[in-house]
Amino acid sequence: MSKHGRILVAMSGGVDSSVAAVMLHEQGYEVIGLTMKTWDYAASGGSSKETGCCSLDSINDARALAVGYGFPHYILDIRNEFGDFVIDNFVDEYLAGRTPNPCVLCNTHIKWEALLKRADKLDCEFIATGHYANIRQQDNGRYVISKGKDENKDQSYVLWGVSQENLARTKFPLGSFSKPEIRQMAVDMGQLELAGKSESYEICFVPDNDYRAFLRHKVQDLDDRIGQGNFVLTDGTIVGKHQGYPYYTIGQRKGLGIALGQPMFVTQIQADTNTVVLGTADELQRKEAWVRNLNLIKYESITEPLAAVTKIRYKDAGAESKIVQIGDHMKVSFDHMVSGIAPGQSAVFYEGNDLLGGGFLL
Repeated sequence: MSKHGRILVAMSGGVDSSVAAVMLHEQGYEVIGLTMKTWDYAASGGSSKETGCCSLDSINDARALAVGYGFPHYILDIRNEFGDFVIDNFVDEYLAGRTPNPCVLCNTHIKWEALLKRADKLDCEFIATGHYANIRQQDNGRYVISKGKDENKDQSYVLWGVSQENLARTKFPLGSFSKPEIRQMAVDMGQLELAGKSESYEICFVPDNDYRAFLRHKVQDLDDRIGQGNFVLTDGTIVGKHQGYPYYTIGQRKGLGIALGQPMFVTQIQADTNTVVLGTADELQRKEAWVRNLNLIKYESITEPLAAVTKIRYKDAGAESKIVQIGDHMKVSFDHMVSGIAPGQSAVFYEGNDLLGGGFLL
């Protein structure tokens, strides 16, 4: 019998999840490694060599590490669930004129559910991932996610959707370490190739980082169905033609193919009329936002205005704001104007380092 019990560790083959698994193994947990196959590279229309967490090389790297340390490793094929939910939503959101957040959906609805389902079958009390975040239980019984030690790698933003029930069984071994420290641990383990592995910041199922080509691949009559539309200014003046509204995102400046004598940005996407609105940097700014599909973490509800830092994209520094829950939505009032509020992206609320919760921007 192990010192701490049995734990199922999600292993992508990368340095973070690999070190997390070894760390728990050395702490006395009975570790079982699990690598999830979430997508087929060929099915995504990619044109270059297969890369990322779902490649055969990554799966083999995860398995080799597990075998080397003497703990079991399994591969779980969740391509159908992933495709049906995450990829279909990704396409649907762009076709609705919004900018999707597939990593949040994958964590919330696919990875955690798949991990816990398999954990139950393997008699594992806990699951663990290589996310840079921390978790603790408060006196009121709620489980709270907080930022990881490494501000540059903090991944709490993509975890706002995980339920209390699932957080109760989750461990984040890397939360109190920086990325350089984790790479050094891999070196100390003798895993030099693992320590030097580069990171991918692309969407895993769009490995060429070309979401437009991916949309065309998934919706083969997309250009015929939607076609060109009008670029207009805020006052409705038509100033040019675009290639179709799904190919543009709020805040986009480059690749518009139009010159108006000053920097112009996409400020609005009107899917019903295939219209893309352009404006100046000032016209991109907003003082207020509404958020749907809430999941609250630290508190059960926020019915009185609460000071919070709200992040509207992953690499956003965050903005001081007041938040209040109104029905099943959150109203966000920013202390100062913020730029590039994109419907479909996540808005995530923080109180200090603690994650209050989040949702999708309207």
